[in-house]
Amino acid sequence: MQVALFAAYPAAGQTALTWEQVKTRFESGNPTMIAAHLNVQESKAQEVTAYLRPNPNATVLIDQLDPFSGNPYRPFGNALPLISMDYLHERQHKRELRLESAQQGTAIAQSQAADTERTLLFNLRSAFVQTLQAKALLASAQENLDYFDRQLSINQDRYRAGDIARVDLDRVLLQRVQYQSDFESAQVNLRTAKITLLTLLNDRTQLDAFDVTGNYDFSAAVPPLSTFRDTALANRPDLQAAIQTIRKAEVDHRLAVANGSTDPTIGVDFGRNPPIPVYMGVSVSIPVRIFDRNQGEKARTQIDIAHAERERQATEAQVFGDVDSAYYTLLSALNLLKPYRAPDGYLATAGRIRDTISFSYQHGQAALVDYLDAQREYRATQVAYINLIASYLTAAGQLNLAAGREVIP
Repeated sequence: MQVALFAAYPAAGQTALTWEQVKTRFESGNPTMIAAHLNVQESKAQEVTAYLRPNPNATVLIDQLDPFSGNPYRPFGNALPLISMDYLHERQHKRELRLESAQQGTAIAQSQAADTERTLLFNLRSAFVQTLQAKALLASAQENLDYFDRQLSINQDRYRAGDIARVDLDRVLLQRVQYQSDFESAQVNLRTAKITLLTLLNDRTQLDAFDVTGNYDFSAAVPPLSTFRDTALANRPDLQAAIQTIRKAEVDHRLAVANGSTDPTIGVDFGRNPPIPVYMGVSVSIPVRIFDRNQGEKARTQIDIAHAERERQATEAQVFGDVDSAYYTLLSALNLLKPYRAPDGYLATAGRIRDTISFSYQHGQAALVDYLDAQREYRATQVAYINLIASYLTAAGQLNLAAGREVIP
């Protein structure tokens, strides 16, 4: 189609970006994306903290200082120095479980970052499609305006030759306002679409120096619904995050059970007690957990497992709903598009009617109202076709969003 060819042609002096180039710029420059990846790095740092061992305690004690004794020159004469160290020994793999819980938290953060990227890429793809749509509408408006100007020039020649009345020429001239208005509106819409796209890219490039290009068309081949469902189950980051939340809840429950166990504190001390010059002692301190055995955390984490499982089921249902809704929206747009591109479809028919009525009117064989109606119908058919392609591409993007990855390019 001529409009699609014009839409993909960049303006002079511009370097048009493809979808892959736009996506690369977005991934490296969008602040929200960068913040999501920083969350993953923060979670990795928490893994280090989770796996740290308890610090030992050191105590230095000097007892029996006697500065008020009868011998002021020997205040430390009866001093008893003591140096002791103790260390909390964690049992039942508490440290390993803390690390595993932190690693599960990192996995969840990575899935959440991927889900943020998935949503933002859909917004980016929608803005990209809107820009291509605005370019196609601008090309269509320019084509229609040029065609109508040629027709207007012919009708002015006919008026000067006395072939049509002044009122017919005036009515044709007034019709040009609509085509001029379409052209001006299309320019504004194209600038607005570019601004939206540049905002997502966090790019300060001037509008006149920024352009995109792509295949503004549709494909009649669509994989079956089951393909998208299977892809979504394997790739949706929010579903992966829900599954990882269950795993983390299970690890947290095991950690809560381990935290209910008793951890001994082992100590060793060295001192002096005349006439013993140096002595050594060993101690073991064991809390007697009669009342507090971490019962509350054990119960809470057990409930968290059930809660996370229900959240996973809800997310899975949402995944199927998203895929099914987007799939049938895509099929609807495709069914509406097919008649336009058939050999005797709407586009060819509208163009044939316009050319036939224009030729007939120029030779006095058609009424002015039929001539103007044919022009409007051709314009409306072109605009409807361009907008339907945008609906198809948006629905394809929605289906890719629902599937978790780009299935339809």
